[in-house]
Amino acid sequence: MAERFDNLVEGLSEEHAMAVILADPDTLERPVDKYMAATRLGVSNSDKSLNILIQAAELNPENLFDRITRRKAIDALGRRKSSKALPALFRSLNCSDQPAVINAIDAITRIGSPLSGSDQEQLLRVLDGEDIQKRAVIQAHTRLGIETAKPEISLLQNDSNPLVAGAARAYLARVHNQKKGLDLLIPQLADPIAGRRQSAVIDLGDAGDVSRLEALVTAPASMSLRAKSAFQLVDPDKTCCVPQEHETLVKQLLQDHPQNLKLRPEWICPSEPEHIENNLQHRDEARQYGGAVALMRMQIPEKLDLIDQIKQKLWSDYVIHYYLTVVVSLQALDERSDLIRLALAETIPQYTKSRIAAAWGCVGLGLNDQIPLLKELSEKAQWIPLKWTCQQVLKQLS
Repeated sequence: MAERFDNLVEGLSEEHAMAVILADPDTLERPVDKYMAATRLGVSNSDKSLNILIQAAELNPENLFDRITRRKAIDALGRRKSSKALPALFRSLNCSDQPAVINAIDAITRIGSPLSGSDQEQLLRVLDGEDIQKRAVIQAHTRLGIETAKPEISLLQNDSNPLVAGAARAYLARVHNQKKGLDLLIPQLADPIAGRRQSAVIDLGDAGDVSRLEALVTAPASMSLRAKSAFQLVDPDKTCCVPQEHETLVKQLLQDHPQNLKLRPEWICPSEPEHIENNLQHRDEARQYGGAVALMRMQIPEKLDLIDQIKQKLWSDYVIHYYLTVVVSLQALDERSDLIRLALAETIPQYTKSRIAAAWGCVGLGLNDQIPLLKELSEKAQWIPLKWTCQQVLKQLS
C-alpha cells in the first residue's frame, strides 16, 4: 500500500538505492541519498533488497547520515514484513539510539510474527526506557496480543504521563478484557494539548472496544487518524464491510463536519480572512477545524472569494487542500465544484482524505460525471475508508 511520502522516492531506482545505501557517506555527492534509498527499498520486494536493508539496519551510528539511514532501514524492514529481518531488529533493541530502538519495536509489531518466549522477554526489557519508548513497547504488546506482560504493564495504567497510561489501559482492555479503564481516555479526546488527543484516539482504536466509537467520531483530531482507529473497531479484519448498526457514525466521521466535533470555543477563530487562513495553517488540528467552522459561517460571496484566495496561495498544501474540499463538499458550493473534481482525481497519498471529502461532495453537488472514477476507487482504492466511502456514495448516486 502506498504511504504518505512514497512520491518523494518515485524517481529512485531499486538498483541505485541498493548501490548507495551502504556506501561511505563521504564518497557520495548527496549523502542524503542513503536514507532516501532506505525508504525506496521499503517498497521493493526482491530478496536482494531485503538483505541489503538488513545490513543497513546495523550501520555504525557514528556518522549522522549512517545513523539516519539505519533508522530509515529499520522502519523499511517493518514495511517489508519479512520475519527474516527479526534477528536484526531484535539486535537493534540494544542500541543507544532511541529513535532506532522505537523504529525496531514498531517494525517487529508490523511484521506481526509470533514471538518466542526469549523474544518476548527481550521486548519487555526495553519497557525500561523513556516515556516515548515505553509507549511503543506497550503498543507492541497490545497489537501482538502478548499476555505475559500484564504485571509490568498494569503498573503503568496510572502513570503521570497520559501517553503511557493510555497505552497501558488499551493493552489491558484489548489483551485482558479490562475495559473499565478506558473511561479516563474519553475526556482526553478534548484535551488542550494536541498530542494527548491524538494518543487517546490511537489508544481507543487499539483497545478494541466498539462502544467507544461515538467518542472517537466527535474528537477534534485528524479525520484520517480517527478513521484508522474507527475501522479497527468496526472492521478489524479489513473486509471493507461496516456493520449496519455502526454505519451512521462511520459516515459522520468520514463526512467530517467541523461543527459536529467537540471543539473548545477558543479553537474557533473570527470569520475574518486573516484569522481563518492562520487557523487553517495551524499545527493543531483542532484550530484547523476551528478555521473551517469560521469559513463555513461566512456569507457566500465573501466565502467564495476567500476560498479562491487561499486556493491560489496554498492549494498544494495537503492540509489546506483538505479543508477547502470539506467546506465545498459539506456546503454544496456549486460555484466551486471544480475543486471537488480536482480533489477526487488526486493520486498522491497525502491527498487521500481529500478524495474522501470530494467523494461525499459528489452527492450534494450531483456530480454524476464522476461515477466512473468513483466506481474505480470503490473497487481498487487501497485505503479502506476511501474504498468504503466510494461504495456508499455510488449507492446514493444510483
